[in-house]
Amino acid sequence: MKRNVREQDTDARPAIEGRLPFLDGYDTILLASPVWNVRAPMIMTTFTESLDFRGKTVHPVTTHAMSGLGTTERDYAVSCPGATIAEGLAVRGEEVKDAGTEVEAWLRRIGLPAR
Repeated sequence: MKRNVREQDTDARPAIEGRLPFLDGYDTILLASPVWNVRAPMIMTTFTESLDFRGKTVHPVTTHAMSGLGTTERDYAVSCPGATIAEGLAVRGEEVKDAGTEVEAWLRRIGLPAR
């Protein structure tokens, strides 16, 4: 958690190892991460700023203790220019293992197959 706060305070862009995916074949992107200190980890900003999300629909998916989606919708609107930031899903960390029904309902609501 301390590292995350330090990275947020300095607006850091941690390096990503390995190759980044190609998004060309996808119209809908689920960006999943924890929310720490109200924001996604800064490596998510590195990731989103490194790819072209123009014309894509982006759905934030988060686990959290108290912050819900936190600032992910606003942050992705900035770091994914040209994307549509659509309905996200936030699941409390301690409820993840029992969230299957909620996740399936959300997937259906956003037009994706639940299974």
